[in-house]
Amino acid sequence: MNSDISQIKYPADIPARKFYRRLLDPLIAIGLLYLLMRVSGHPFTANHVVLAILTFFISSTVFGWTDPWRDASSSNVLTLGKSIVGAWLATIVLLLFFSYVAGLVSLFQQRETVIWLAITPPVLLFAQIVLQKAGMGLSRTNVRSVVLVGVNELSVKLAERVDENPDLRMEINGFFDDRDTSRQPTGQKVTLLGSMSDIPAYVRKHNVNTIFISQPISAQPRIRKLLNELQDTTASIYFLPDIYVFDLIQARFDSVAGLPVVAICESPFTGINNMIKRGSDFVLALMIQIILLPLMLGIAIAIKVTSPGPVIFRQRRYGLDGEEIIVYKFRSMTVCEDGARVVQATKNDQRVTRIGAFLRRTSLDELPQFFNVLQGRMSIVGPRPHAIAHNELYRKQIKGYMLRHKVRPGITGWAQVNGFRGETDTLDKMEARIAYDLDYLRRWSLALDLWIIARTVGVVLKRDNAY
Repeated sequence: MNSDISQIKYPADIPARKFYRRLLDPLIAIGLLYLLMRVSGHPFTANHVVLAILTFFISSTVFGWTDPWRDASSSNVLTLGKSIVGAWLATIVLLLFFSYVAGLVSLFQQRETVIWLAITPPVLLFAQIVLQKAGMGLSRTNVRSVVLVGVNELSVKLAERVDENPDLRMEINGFFDDRDTSRQPTGQKVTLLGSMSDIPAYVRKHNVNTIFISQPISAQPRIRKLLNELQDTTASIYFLPDIYVFDLIQARFDSVAGLPVVAICESPFTGINNMIKRGSDFVLALMIQIILLPLMLGIAIAIKVTSPGPVIFRQRRYGLDGEEIIVYKFRSMTVCEDGARVVQATKNDQRVTRIGAFLRRTSLDELPQFFNVLQGRMSIVGPRPHAIAHNELYRKQIKGYMLRHKVRPGITGWAQVNGFRGETDTLDKMEARIAYDLDYLRRWSLALDLWIIARTVGVVLKRDNAY
């Protein structure tokens, strides 16, 4: 199976730097904007509130995406400063774009806003240095020594992630394995400290703090023997189950009523991620609806006067968790098919009206779906909703097809900006679309959503595969 064990989220992989980039940095930037407006004597208006909301969503995403804090544990202030400046410049570009869409460009002509954009990076750098100095003593004395039992893909990946995340305050001493080097994963450079029988003595001698056991269930007798021998040490022991043999989607460790569980297949939109996704959807959809309302009224009138039938085409689709929803579109055809058999539109389809052909080429027929976003039935970005008839057909032919319904369907999606927009006249094309949909579930971030929205504009202008 096509699994990626780098997608696994371990409990220890939630270091302080994720808090910095997801919450603290945006709050510092917003607080600085508010302070400048108050000091200058100007009111903090509703437009500034919208700018603050955009700053929070965009900066938290960009700083999480570019990860300027990866070098935060080093003493190279210049390197860290460059990283912060780069992330903030990317934030400014996106702020200007969305502020233009929202009609807030005039804010950037204010002297206070310009000063805010200029001084935010050094303020963020200063805040990071202060926080780093405050925690320096801890980072030096609380580094945990770690050994891993078993050399395999999962344990090597864990070692790599520990090395990449200095804020975990872990140091890998090496590996223990009963197999000789010829039977260990090829291409992997590891420090082999000995066999499993050598572990207890090594742990006591070197005062090892943490042990990760990455052994298959078939090794249970050896693991039980090892655990018994380690009871006279103070080492913390963790077991890494070999779940990487499955096709993982948002896999993570969690607990339910105090009992440990392993999520093999989960929606990316849980906890704070769900709030970020829903909040960004609502804000962007509301702004877009306000801006495009005159255009939508014009389209509605054009449809009404050029062909008989309703302006809005309502079709049953599968939404979040496979529940049936009603999706809105401007009617672009002479028929409103929603039965057990739905024929996809093809090139030169005679059912498409004259105004409908234009709407479909430009994707303007999708605009009413922003109302679906405001209702909470859809997202701006997500797997495109298929007709129920198509769902029932392809769920039997494509493995993992229904997993795309673990998230709300989208107006645009990862598949659409990668060439799978419009008609899917072969099974291979639909399989490729589903592969991108599932990849979106694995990779989701707000930055990816913004990137897909930006790419959608170019895709629509090219007008490929839209009939």
